[in-house]
Amino acid sequence: MSGFILALDQGTTNTKALAIDGQGRIAARHSAPTPVRYPRPGWVEQSGAEIWSATVEAIEGCLAALPADARLAAVSVANQRESVLLWRRSTGETIGPCVTWQCRRSADRIDAIRSPEVEETVVAKTGLGLDPLFPAAKIGWLLDAYPQARTLAKAGDLCAGTVDSWLLFNLTGGKVHATDASNASRTQLFDIHAQQWSADLCALFDAPVRALPTVEDSDAAFGATARVGRLAAGVPIRAMMGDSHAALFGHGVRRPGAVKATYGTGSSLMTLTDAPLRSRSGLSTTIAWRRSGQVAYALEGNISVSAQAAAWMAELMGLPDVDALTALAATASGESEVCFVPELAGLGAPHWKDRARAALTGASLATTRADVARATLEAIAHQVGDVFRAMERDLGATLAMLSVDGGATRNDLLMQWQADLLGRPVQRVKILELSAFGAGALAGLASGFFDEATIAARLGEAVDVIAPRLDEPGRIAKARVWAAAVRSVVDGAAAR
Repeated sequence: MSGFILALDQGTTNTKALAIDGQGRIAARHSAPTPVRYPRPGWVEQSGAEIWSATVEAIEGCLAALPADARLAAVSVANQRESVLLWRRSTGETIGPCVTWQCRRSADRIDAIRSPEVEETVVAKTGLGLDPLFPAAKIGWLLDAYPQARTLAKAGDLCAGTVDSWLLFNLTGGKVHATDASNASRTQLFDIHAQQWSADLCALFDAPVRALPTVEDSDAAFGATARVGRLAAGVPIRAMMGDSHAALFGHGVRRPGAVKATYGTGSSLMTLTDAPLRSRSGLSTTIAWRRSGQVAYALEGNISVSAQAAAWMAELMGLPDVDALTALAATASGESEVCFVPELAGLGAPHWKDRARAALTGASLATTRADVARATLEAIAHQVGDVFRAMERDLGATLAMLSVDGGATRNDLLMQWQADLLGRPVQRVKILELSAFGAGALAGLASGFFDEATIAARLGEAVDVIAPRLDEPGRIAKARVWAAAVRSVVDGAAAR
């Protein structure tokens, strides 16, 4: 009989399941698509039922690839963050859609409470600036849009939670409504210093405390599975983390000094800090994870649209996929000053302009499709560079390199341009599902399935380094053109 960790990662567009063996190797994997809907400009939503069905499909496909005598030592969950939904505690029936992290429908609610005093209170307690990205105002929006939810909340029959808590509720057959400290820290309702839900913030955002999940350590015993297809009943659920936090853990980062970037639909750069560090450069203070009651804090910069920009541009150009866009971009001379600022869902860190819209600047009659393709890929790297430099300013230190993960890191051209525009080496982990792997690693450590040496050995087999090739004058020139393009977008947002 062989043992495995079942590691789940519920992402924006796909849900992944990995089976990790006792040597830290991925023995099986399966992915299922998760539909995303855009009912109005700025609105982005999903179905809670479809998120769960995609998770079941991923689990089934992964477990079907294992030996018949395989046993599971533990289950872990990583999840898209800041997406929130409501459901009935008694039946599991969802109320309204899952309002995703990219959605801007709560912008007016944020504007209605915005003031210097409110902003200071929120940032001081949560480390997060006022922005529609975060779930707090979305919960209030859902309660207004679906009045029956308020009745259920008063009766104690309402659950409000991020995607991890929704999956946990379903995995345990409705027995457990809980989240971990990393996900709680992204809601804008959790006091990261007191380590508890804030009654004041819940009142400010009109979010009923009674409906929120219990907050546990990231490596807590979250309960046991109910039977779900091939997933047997009674398997302990031993780790839950937001996907970006799980990726940082998967990189093997356990102390300050390293920074990672995850390239997915959006991007997140995160670095550990010795204590909660108040950003002065447009970043967020967050909880990376909480293990055995010990909190690891981090600085983070969130980019709203990252690799998604390449997929969007490929579709707009009538290209079959991002590979075709990349091939086209490779034919551009690199001398064009065309910039694409891909703020298709607002401008995130370090600028935080939620009403910003995408822009193509520097185009002329001489501009080619190849120039636009190249500008799209370079924009991904430029955005990461902006957050990287903001991080250095906050830390007061030079960061030697950037560790990267996510599906877009398979794109060698993008990674070379990332190193070039950053002027630093890029260390790439070739485990594409690093968020799932990181949460699985935490579950493996919590359950005694393997140790840190196992994780380190696995990572040592899966890393390469891309060195910058662009000279410093060339990098500075490109950075200047990009900065001017971003300024035009920021100015346009301010005028709206």
